[in-house]
Amino acid sequence: MTPLPEKSLVRPNPLRDTWIVFGRQMRPVLHRPVFIVFGMLQPVLYLVLFAPLLTGLAGAEGENPWQWFVPGLLVMLALFSAGFAGFGLLPEMASGAHERMLATPAGRVSLLLGRILRDVVIMMVQMCLVIVLVLPFGLRVDVLGAIVGMLLLAVLGVGLATLSYLVALVTKQTYVFAPVLQTAVMPLMLLSGVLLPMDLAPGWLYTLSRFNPIAHVVDAQRALFAGEWGMTVWIGWLVAGGMAVVVLAVGARMLRRS
Repeated sequence: MTPLPEKSLVRPNPLRDTWIVFGRQMRPVLHRPVFIVFGMLQPVLYLVLFAPLLTGLAGAEGENPWQWFVPGLLVMLALFSAGFAGFGLLPEMASGAHERMLATPAGRVSLLLGRILRDVVIMMVQMCLVIVLVLPFGLRVDVLGAIVGMLLLAVLGVGLATLSYLVALVTKQTYVFAPVLQTAVMPLMLLSGVLLPMDLAPGWLYTLSRFNPIAHVVDAQRALFAGEWGMTVWIGWLVAGGMAVVVLAVGARMLRRS
């Protein structure tokens, strides 16, 4: 009896597969870069219409509101940009494109990482544009602190985007995903101190904000932009890094099981 020939197996290469998925996800963005601008309209509106109201407010450092508000605004941008990333997966799940991608030789973790890398790159571009827009209005930042702060936001974006995709994989439908996401994002933003200093809040509300991981990232971001390198920065990195590691581990396990 003639033995059957062995099937040629394509071994997954995580770095190559992640790069291929990233290129596939970036292609529509490069063809329509205007979407990058549309994605940052809401934070820019807060910047133009809300930041001037902070002038002279206790807790906002200095007379220039940009110094206090812009670092928090960048965290808000990460929360909205990366947090809403799961919306892009829902149409692919509905059309069957996601299932076809799962059938390819690419590693399933790479399918997730390629998407996340795309989301983080877009988020970083939007943040750089916001900083460039505000510099003529008197924003002054510590260069090294700003670089480290941007890296911190990239780590936060990885965690938020991964969590958004996990929620999309579980809910599967836009009408379910949207209210779940909105219910989670709004308290995280309001309790983070992005819009108003949490030092002005009642004691119980300030205590509640300390359980919000985004609040610690906001504090670290403001410290870094001011050139301060105290314990606040380390706590922010610990919170953002810990969240990214945990949700990536959960996402990898979920995709391997699917």
